[in-house]
Amino acid sequence: MLILSCNSPVPINAGGKPGVRKIVLASSSPYRRELLIRIGIEFKTASPQIDESPLPHESPRQLAGRLAQMKAQSVADLHPDTIIIGSDQVAVIGVEKVGKPGNHARAVEQLKRASGKVMEFFTGICVLNTTSGQIQQDVVPFTVQFRRLDEGTIKNYLLQEQPYNCAGSFKSEGLGIALLERMSGNDPTALIGLPLIRLIRMLEQEGVTVI
Repeated sequence: MLILSCNSPVPINAGGKPGVRKIVLASSSPYRRELLIRIGIEFKTASPQIDESPLPHESPRQLAGRLAQMKAQSVADLHPDTIIIGSDQVAVIGVEKVGKPGNHARAVEQLKRASGKVMEFFTGICVLNTTSGQIQQDVVPFTVQFRRLDEGTIKNYLLQEQPYNCAGSFKSEGLGIALLERMSGNDPTALIGLPLIRLIRMLEQEGVTVI
């Protein structure tokens, strides 16, 4: 699903100049915040409060897209005349959803299950213009193939990087890259949690230029 803005964008700079609509990232994730900082726009964050339970028969791709939009919409009333960015990520091995482990023991079990297998990530992205009510939404896929991992490798990695708040129990932007055989996708930032290539195009539709 992709709903494009019907208005012709008028380029503006998102650097906080008077009269320029503010940008809000509807996320409490430090990883998404760090990614958005990369493209040099000024923004503030808001923590969305939504029910993230999947609907019956909802695919991982559909779930990621729906939750990204719900996150943006959940903070819209508090932020009039803004551009709100919502994002959510769903990871799966086969048909099994992979969440954030939360602790060492669960991370060990996740990586044992992932050893030698493919893990798919579906990262939903939504840009909501609270002035016009227009919504852009998309889902960006990314796939990683894990190496065969022995228990010693898994435990050594987890003790060094402690990725317990990361879906899949690894950080591809850090030492977790050593666990992987290959990566496949159009945008590596989608794997981290915010697909910047797609986001920049969406922001341009709203007249927000990065360069």
